[in-house]
Amino acid sequence: MAANPLDTLRLKLMQDVLPVGVAVAERARKGGFKDVVAAFSNKAGGADPLAQLRDEGEPLASQLRSGLDRLSPGLGNPVMKVDVRVEPGSAMAEPNHSQPVADQALLLSRLAAVEQRLAQLESALQQPS
Repeated sequence: MAANPLDTLRLKLMQDVLPVGVAVAERARKGGFKDVVAAFSNKAGGADPLAQLRDEGEPLASQLRSGLDRLSPGLGNPVMKVDVRVEPGSAMAEPNHSQPVADQALLLSRLAAVEQRLAQLESALQQPS
């Protein structure tokens, strides 16, 4: 399945560019231009400066993406398209009809047990503490 180039670009912007941009803006706000330059000139430990900035900005970028999702679902955290197929020979493709009566009896007994537990829960919730 071919991906839509605009969706791919938006996903890349939201996941990679936004956290780096947020980290750069936060460094500029707190320490000025020298802190922004320090992120790229500091090669301590051989760390990738973009990966470090991405890690720094990810918490705030996540909040921004969540805020965008509240405005319009899928705007901040793009919906990922999936391709679902049923493989031949899988349990879902060929239901087992060999013992429908036994399966139905088992299902009814489990449903009765669930119903009994729900009744117990309701009575426990209705009792004053």
